Amino acid sequence: MSDTQAAKSAGSADGTPLRRQPVQQRSAQRVERMLDASAELIEEVGYDALTTTLIAKRAGVAVGSLYQFFPDKRAVVQALTQRNLEKFMSAVRERLTGVDHQHWWDLVDSLLDIYLRMHREVPGFSKVHFGDAVDVRLLDDRRDNNNVVADSLTGLLTANLNLPEDQLALPIAVAVETADGLLNLAFRRSPDGDEAVVAETKYLIKGYLASRLGE
Repeated sequence: MSDTQAAKSAGSADGTPLRRQPVQQRSAQRVERMLDASAELIEEVGYDALTTTLIAKRAGVAVGSLYQFFPDKRAVVQALTQRNLEKFMSAVRERLTGVDHQHWWDLVDSLLDIYLRMHREVPGFSKVHFGDAVDVRLLDDRRDNNNVVADSLTGLLTANLNLPEDQLALPIAVAVETADGLLNLAFRRSPDGDEAVVAETKYLIKGYLASRLGE
């Protein structure tokens, strides 16, 4: 993804946090630096201690430049979280290639592994995940964060595997809520995610989806 595309994706949700879209590559790169800086700082000091001044200093921009694009630190983190969701969905989209349409729930392993990898490797992700640590409606003020994730997954599965959306929506929403709760347990037990709990999560969700959506 180019810098311009990445900046656009950061503000692509219904509740865009950007005051204005960067139209030049230099501006898009500056927005990306702000998001990268906020991720690093969240990892180091946490969301509560994060300030727009710290973000601007780390990104190497003037505070006034930050305010051209974001009204406050919450908006910066909202854009960062939207960018993380796009990274997650892009990895899922890639994994969908070649998946057996009749046993697509085997994809659960890959989806959870993608999430775990982001938790371990993407700066700031372990602190805010898909936004709940800041606001349960950070991604979209009309839906809670898990709903946004579930709707995105449902849309991908519907489009890529030719599955009926009306039959997918509720099971996917239940699976996302279940995975969220169990992975929280896994990370409470171990900073990297307790492997036994992760294995149980995969087993439970695959069995549930197979029972609801299998032939």
